[in-house]
Amino acid sequence: MATNLPTELLRSFVAIVDSGSMLKATERVFVTQSALSLQMKRLEETVLTPLFHRDGRRLVLTPAGQTLLVHARDILALNDRAVVALTGDALVGPVRVGLVQDFAETLLSGVLARFSQLNPDTQLQVRVAGSPELLDLLGGDRLDMALCMGAPDDPAAARVAPMVWHGDPELAKAAVLPLAILAPPCRFRDAALAALEREGRAYRVALETPSLSALRAAVEAGLAVTCRTALFRPQAAPIAAGLPAVPEVAYVRHTGPAPHPAIARLSDLMHAAVLEL
Repeated sequence: MATNLPTELLRSFVAIVDSGSMLKATERVFVTQSALSLQMKRLEETVLTPLFHRDGRRLVLTPAGQTLLVHARDILALNDRAVVALTGDALVGPVRVGLVQDFAETLLSGVLARFSQLNPDTQLQVRVAGSPELLDLLGGDRLDMALCMGAPDDPAAARVAPMVWHGDPELAKAAVLPLAILAPPCRFRDAALAALEREGRAYRVALETPSLSALRAAVEAGLAVTCRTALFRPQAAPIAAGLPAVPEVAYVRHTGPAPHPAIARLSDLMHAAVLEL
């Protein structure tokens, strides 16, 4: 009997090679690292040979893995072209997508990169901004879809997540809490300030910035704490004690009225990706 190579396993295999590690590959195929390891075990069992070996912390392709990689790319390219041909509704022209900074790093290298490859006649235009600005652009027909932050009871919520405090736990013990916040308008800024003031907790704004990367740099340098979701520092534990409770927030997907079928499919892909974050 012929051996069938599942495309989902091949896609994960290629993602690991292209990203350089299983951890980084999770951002492209939207499964956990443990699930990715199980997928590679299944693929090796299917082809009856090891595909990787470890060189220190690095995963290195075996000769069989190098051979499979060439064929995997061809198989996936043919599969994706067939899907586009069968679903039809090719889209020509601009696709205007809005993202808050929290989603940009993951979705730009994952869903949006793949959509662009499958729809070569489109011009993907991505706007990274705060939620209020994105919603204004969507309402003014200057975006086709937006993925932003909203209230937990928003009917367009794709997922609800807790806000948490990030930073050095020792800073939570300070008499005056050093705080890093984004420039307004910002839902997390408002939640942090309201929680601290509600409890009468003394604080000082150590950093105020429009940049999420600058905010992350200040927190990781131990200069201040901040309030975000777990997406802010996915590999770091939040501060567990010493700071007031903060509310939940929703990851919200909005699409313009009567979207093109290709845009609707992209919106659904982004929705699915958010569920895996």
